[in-house]
Amino acid sequence: MSSKVLYEKRKDGVAFVTLNRPDSLNALDVEAKLRLGEIWDEAAADPEVRVILLSGAGLRAFCAGSDIKEMSKTGKTISTEDLQRALPGFVTPLKKPVIAALQGFCIGMGLTLACHCDIRIASDHAVLGFPEVKHGMLSGISAVRLPFIIPAGYAMELLLTGETISAADALRYGLVNRITAGNVLQEAEKVAVKIAAMPTPGIQATTHLARLAINEAVKAHIAEIDAARLGIEASAGFADRARAFAERRSN
Repeated sequence: MSSKVLYEKRKDGVAFVTLNRPDSLNALDVEAKLRLGEIWDEAAADPEVRVILLSGAGLRAFCAGSDIKEMSKTGKTISTEDLQRALPGFVTPLKKPVIAALQGFCIGMGLTLACHCDIRIASDHAVLGFPEVKHGMLSGISAVRLPFIIPAGYAMELLLTGETISAADALRYGLVNRITAGNVLQEAEKVAVKIAAMPTPGIQATTHLARLAINEAVKAHIAEIDAARLGIEASAGFADRARAFAERRSN
């Protein structure tokens, strides 16, 4: 079992999922993404799990995106199907709320992951964004999903400029529910415990229904998302751009 993503259940119905690569700013390699898919399946099938709290190990990052260094070295990428499984409640019938505790960097695939959580609570020093376009890459699923979460103008600015925004701006955009100057994991845990204490049928039915429209809208465009991603990865200079991006991130 991979130690790159930790999974811990508690007796109060809250399960903790922790991205556990702090030395790499919790960047997600293929192994970590596959493990996330397994965890969502496991949590969905476990009646003792009522709420899930997703966070990143360490203080520097929730998740700094996909592991571009792995991609540039090995050429190894994840299939669109497995990528979808890594996202909570998107493919797996996970009718349980997922709360994201965001601190430090939450960018690229990290922000895509957060956008598939039902509630997002951020530390006041969190930094959010989709830098992919700056490096000739694509955040395909988020290109479809983000305009359902925040106003289209804000979504397009984030996606097309590749710039990051502060936690305060993310709150203003509606990208996060609240920000805190204190311990963001403790703040998120308070919400998780409150929800876990409520009757399960209503919580799960509400969670399922609230996700339906946005998930179905994104799934309707998966073929286009996959074609766009494969086209970019096959384009001239993609490997060089990925390598240069990985080198900059390492420095």
